[in-house]
Amino acid sequence: MGALKGLRVLDLSRVLAGPFCTQTLADLGAEVWKVEPPRGDDTRAWGPPFLGEGGVAAQGESAYYLSCNRGKKSLVVNLKDPRGQEIVRELARRADVLVENFKTGDLARYGLDYPRLAQLNPGLVYLSITGYGHTGPRAAEPGYDVAVQGLCGIMSVTGDPEGPPMRVPVAWVDLMTGMQGAIAVLAALQERARSGRGQHIDLALFDVGLAAMVNLAQSYLATGELPPRLGNAHPQIVPYGAFEAADGWFMLTIGNDEQYRRACQAVGQEELWEDPRFQTNAGRVQHRAELLPRLEALFRTRPRRVWLERFKEAGVPATPVNNLAEALAEPQVAVRGMVQRVRHPRLGSLSLLGSPLAHFSRTPARVRAHPPMLGEHTEEVLCGVLGMSRGELEALEAAGVVATLRSAAEL
Repeated sequence: MGALKGLRVLDLSRVLAGPFCTQTLADLGAEVWKVEPPRGDDTRAWGPPFLGEGGVAAQGESAYYLSCNRGKKSLVVNLKDPRGQEIVRELARRADVLVENFKTGDLARYGLDYPRLAQLNPGLVYLSITGYGHTGPRAAEPGYDVAVQGLCGIMSVTGDPEGPPMRVPVAWVDLMTGMQGAIAVLAALQERARSGRGQHIDLALFDVGLAAMVNLAQSYLATGELPPRLGNAHPQIVPYGAFEAADGWFMLTIGNDEQYRRACQAVGQEELWEDPRFQTNAGRVQHRAELLPRLEALFRTRPRRVWLERFKEAGVPATPVNNLAEALAEPQVAVRGMVQRVRHPRLGSLSLLGSPLAHFSRTPARVRAHPPMLGEHTEEVLCGVLGMSRGELEALEAAGVVATLRSAAEL
């Protein structure tokens, strides 16, 4: 019994921000109807790698798609056909939540915008995810994570000081927008419980990316000074970042003066604590150019495990810099259930990342089902939810308005 059991979500989104939002709702127990065009979600073709026979898109499932669509039901509906638009309207009548990430104005052309669907279902919570929102000079522009990373400022502070600006390798803005979207939906549902009315949520990748600049943006607002690009260092805490040992890298994350004092004792460098320049964090930030080279030279003299053991004994936060194989092999992963195995009709046993929301005391999130194959649940949803007859379904399938798992494979 998930916390959101009984909630029905109509998912018209694709790629990452919207699907990550609806995957979170599915993990928490919602029933998610993923409506896909005949070609499928764009990410079905984003690879390699593809899992399945031949390892190519025609036979397999992309790892990208698998990462953000578990627990949903896939149905193929052609929104360019008026009959497909009517199917979505009927689903919206029965849904609690609709999530979409079409460009501003696109769904209005199909009669699927919020004002018209709210007439059919006044309780509908309708989440629109766009690059820049439905207002402002950029409202009509398409939004992509990497473009927004450039625009919101994160790339200006990411990378080596003397190197070019760098993007965050995962789609940082998309993922945060998906999380903010889930929060927004749950807040609107809580308000609906009081008022009985749904509402429209206009969520923009750019707004989320800018808000996520938090302390760096606030520092600029406070001082008018641009934050520098510092690589793995922190603009307001020292020492805090990546250091190279004799055989690898580790992160040292000292958050206060007492931790710094213990760290100096642990590495046998009490003079680095006794020096009045380094006894406060503000002093260490001011004199980072004098302090950090001394620590860097020291840490290169011994293996990583030596420093990590000393810091652990001293109660100083320090971790290895893992690659993904090392990260997934951490004992914490198994204990916390952060890799789950599910049965996939085509791929057999499939490993997926788990949900970080899996530790509610009564209604935890969990990986409830495999990421659906294209059109896998068209018949189940249209016949089971809308009451469509087999003959009606077959006629729509023959006309190319919908596709089932069988016909989707032939597209």
